[in-house]
Amino acid sequence: MTPEHAPSPGPSPGMSRLNPAALPVADAAHVLTRLGAKAVTEAMLRDDIAAGAPTNADGTINLVHYAAWLVKELSAGGD
Repeated sequence: MTPEHAPSPGPSPGMSRLNPAALPVADAAHVLTRLGAKAVTEAMLRDDIAAGAPTNADGTINLVHYAAWLVKELSAGGD
């Protein structure tokens, strides 16, 4: 088996895997800040949620659904 097809190793001790389909707001803010050019705070995400950004039933954020919502909002002229 080539390395690119090998199973991913499990998380290191003390670390958990992040599921981009179900991130708590704090983790979503951290991930988006690390990946983007601007800081994203929990307050910013909570404001978006209050404005209609989708969440899972348990209050977590699916990053793909959130990104789609942002695109829709930007194309509609939302902030």
